[in-house]
Amino acid sequence: MQCPLCLKKDTKVLDSRLIADGFAVRRRRECQDCSFRFSTYEEMEILNISVVKRDGRSENYSREKMARGIEKALEKRSYTSDDFKKLLNRIERDIQKLRRDEITSNKLGEIVIKQLKKFDKVAYIRFASVYYSFEDVKSFTREIKNLKIKK
Repeated sequence: MQCPLCLKKDTKVLDSRLIADGFAVRRRRECQDCSFRFSTYEEMEILNISVVKRDGRSENYSREKMARGIEKALEKRSYTSDDFKKLLNRIERDIQKLRRDEITSNKLGEIVIKQLKKFDKVAYIRFASVYYSFEDVKSFTREIKNLKIKK
């Protein structure tokens, strides 16, 4: 790892700690040349998974794209950055459990819905309203009633 201060490549790891439910590592480092200390963060990354869209197109899985969609549902809701990262890790863990090279956008949406329902009920309803394409107030109300029943 390169030192951010002097740009030398010789840094030493002083301490490593698991964070985000064991899905990431925080490392405390020190430059062997200038003694500058800094932290790095390593997290799991899903590689080589394609998302098959409803129209048949295929694109590479993007954690950032998924996170943006979830952030829209969570807008003006109270949550910590760490909790959000844990949510993303749980979703990606569920994707990896499938052990496939591709996943349909429909299946990906179902995984997000399942985890979001546990994370924040209001965000779940927001996401579900777009995902399920609620056409009217009746279908929206039905989903809220189902949410109340299943607590």
